[in-house]
Amino acid sequence: MAKAKQNSLSEEDIDYLRAELTAGRPAAVWFTSAAVGVEAGRSAKVISFTEPAEGDFIQVRPTGDKDELSFSPAELTLEKPAPRKRTPAPAAVKEETEAPAPIEHIYTPAPPPAKPKPAPAPAVPAAERKPAVRKQAKPAEVTVTLVSTVEGEWTVDVQWGSKRTLKAAPVAASAVSQAAKLLPEEVDEAVESVIDAARERHLARVEQLRAELAEAQRALDELSG
Repeated sequence: MAKAKQNSLSEEDIDYLRAELTAGRPAAVWFTSAAVGVEAGRSAKVISFTEPAEGDFIQVRPTGDKDELSFSPAELTLEKPAPRKRTPAPAAVKEETEAPAPIEHIYTPAPPPAKPKPAPAPAVPAAERKPAVRKQAKPAEVTVTLVSTVEGEWTVDVQWGSKRTLKAAPVAASAVSQAAKLLPEEVDEAVESVIDAARERHLARVEQLRAELAEAQRALDELSG
């Protein structure tokens, strides 16, 4: 029998999830068969939404994991999958045999002695039980991209495999400078050149504002005198 197809998240579903998240009640969702790298039917909690609301903009944390991953509405559903039914083992077919003709007995023999029940196997201590081996997913390639503006502001993007888990997140220039010093010299030089240029532009702007302030103060003093 074919499995029923789960409905992906609709606009109404997304509005409901946003409302629950705003109220401090992260709602549960389940992965559909369209989800990449995650077993269909597994549950997760909605953590946040990224903007703009396109592509993989729904941040979730799968049940039992600490990682936060991004998915699209087509990969998630509010419909909880039905539990899998176990196929019962086929009942043993009893062979029908023809009943023997009754035999007249002179005496009835005593029943054979009952066989002793086997002793139960000793319980294995919990400390000696082998933990279940969890199958690890194949690690995906991660790409981290730093972007600077002419004003000296920095943002960072993170691409995890085929999913963008972080987009245009602001980063302090001081943090970028410290990180660049731990990387190859060419990276440090490129970052410092951007930071120096931004520092000079801001310094020139400060000097201009100081001159304008001094001129305004002089004009105020003349009016007050």
